[in-house]
Amino acid sequence: MTSPASYPGLSSAQQKNLPDLIQATALPMMYSDSTHQLWDCETVQGPLFLKICNSDNVSQSIFWQGMMRLFALNLPQQLGEFEQVYTFLSTQSRLEIPGYIASGSATASDPAFIAVKKIPGSMLIAAEVDNLMVITLAKHIASLHQYSKTTWGAFGQPEFTPQQWPQRLQKTLLKLAEIHNRIPTDLLLEVTELAGICTANEFVPMMPDLRWDQFLQHRGKLSALVDLDAFVFAPKELDFILLEYLLNEQQARVFAQQYQQSHNLPDLSVVRKPYRLLLFLMNVLGEEDIDTWMQADTRF
Repeated sequence: MTSPASYPGLSSAQQKNLPDLIQATALPMMYSDSTHQLWDCETVQGPLFLKICNSDNVSQSIFWQGMMRLFALNLPQQLGEFEQVYTFLSTQSRLEIPGYIASGSATASDPAFIAVKKIPGSMLIAAEVDNLMVITLAKHIASLHQYSKTTWGAFGQPEFTPQQWPQRLQKTLLKLAEIHNRIPTDLLLEVTELAGICTANEFVPMMPDLRWDQFLQHRGKLSALVDLDAFVFAPKELDFILLEYLLNEQQARVFAQQYQQSHNLPDLSVVRKPYRLLLFLMNVLGEEDIDTWMQADTRF
């Protein structure tokens, strides 16, 4: 009897909770600084995806630096605790969530990893998005917004108080702007001052890196959410600022109509500039022109 194959990049201790491997195929990395190496694995219990975290890329990523400074989310150190994220979303979201198998945090000798069941569908691209998909997204986000906390931060440890939100937001903006080193001084001063009055009293589960390619479509429908690395508790207004970039004018109307069946739309007037600059500095959608980003059309 032959021994099962060994999972690439994992120690024997990390593999003890994984099903016996038949074959693993490395998938091409979408970006040179991608957070994970993704493996498509055949196992005796069916197909799964294995994501091995590159801690060096995480530490050098402006996005993950922002996540650490603002939300205290250290992905390599906290990936081992992600079962609770998957459990929560599988009950709270309207979308299919990959079944959690195992995960582990980074150690001195071993990388952080997560293994989840493979589910049907293909990565969604923006050009394929139709009104029914926008309605499904609105239902998904509205469902998450029904679950709120009075504290915020990393999903498993939302330990910060409402009073700390404007303070940490200001400090994060200043530090990321220092790293970026191309933000006009007058804009930074204005936005930092506004950040000091960006108050919030309730915080919802959200992804500051929300993009269409984190979802799957199956048979023409928005079917699943598969990239859950960046879930945190944050003000719901931050979700809407990001949606202003993802949705065109008509899609935003469709989204708002569906969302308002269960929630009121938030007021974005005070937070728009600080939250837009935060997302720009964290490079969430890859825009490099600060004027183009800050002057984008408003949707809500």
